[in-house]
Amino acid sequence: MAHAYKQVSQVVRETGLLQRTSWFYLLVAGGIVLAFGGCVTGFILLGDSWLQLLIAAALGIVFTQVAFLAHEAAHRQILASGPANFRLARILAGIVGMSYAWWDSKHTKHHGNPNRVGKDPDIEVDTISFLETDAAQSKGLIRLITRKQGWLFFPLLTLEGLNLHYLSLKHLVTQRKVKGRWTELGIIVARTAVVFVPIFLLLPLGMAFAFIGVMLAVFGVYMGASFAPNHKGMPIIHPDAKLDFFSKQVRTSRNISGGWWATTFMGGLNYQVEHHLFPNMPRPHLARASAIVREYCAANGVAYTETSLLRSYAIVIEYLNRVGLAAGADPFDCPAATSFRRA
Repeated sequence: MAHAYKQVSQVVRETGLLQRTSWFYLLVAGGIVLAFGGCVTGFILLGDSWLQLLIAAALGIVFTQVAFLAHEAAHRQILASGPANFRLARILAGIVGMSYAWWDSKHTKHHGNPNRVGKDPDIEVDTISFLETDAAQSKGLIRLITRKQGWLFFPLLTLEGLNLHYLSLKHLVTQRKVKGRWTELGIIVARTAVVFVPIFLLLPLGMAFAFIGVMLAVFGVYMGASFAPNHKGMPIIHPDAKLDFFSKQVRTSRNISGGWWATTFMGGLNYQVEHHLFPNMPRPHLARASAIVREYCAANGVAYTETSLLRSYAIVIEYLNRVGLAAGADPFDCPAATSFRRA
């Protein structure tokens, strides 16, 4: 199957789909700046009003769109050179309140081995269990959550924004070697001051905490709702499995239908198959690349998965609930044997 990827890559290069599209990202950045400006204006005009929570929700959405741009810069999709992209990614991630160094160390491993047990950090247990073996080993409160984790997934995402900020700071403070540690900490501290100080100065204390809570909750849900459909519920790869690059990336990824609106809503993550095959492909070219990849998948008998956004959420919930059943088993039981007994 390796020849299929070579052929797809050749066609993609010949059609110029890897060329940078700076004009597109300038438009997106301009839209984000206008949105920030609107949020600031609304915040000032509303004053002491619970309608401020609408501004908080809007900021959660805007910060997620900035995170999408940071993701694309980290993949060298925006600017001409790698170093320039990485500097931009570090700045954008800091504006969101996240560490680029933490994200990069995690995300690089994910791209190399999506859904491979022991190698993809995105399927490691973190409150939610993505593997039956992890669910079976859960204890206490986590065990109770795991049993119903599919239904609890989206409610738990309201805490994901706080979790992302915490993991970023933990990485920057505790890891021995972090490139750009002080730059990232400086940006995050400045960002925190710019965002939080006006909130606590201009709003009553209770309203200020509610504002921050809504902003973080919307950010967490939006991030999770954009990333979860990409791989959750797709095939899990055994640690010793031998798969070529093309099959590995396509079989473990799921695209989301919807065209331009899905691309806007998900920051291009709706074309997850193409993103994994060509991580440095700019967002505007992913739709054209999808047609090419589909053709080669059909010709080589490789399953190409695409579904609607709502259907993907149903699949994720069903998958997590199925994995969570292992939390109801005896922790000394073999998860596979338990599943056979259920059948």
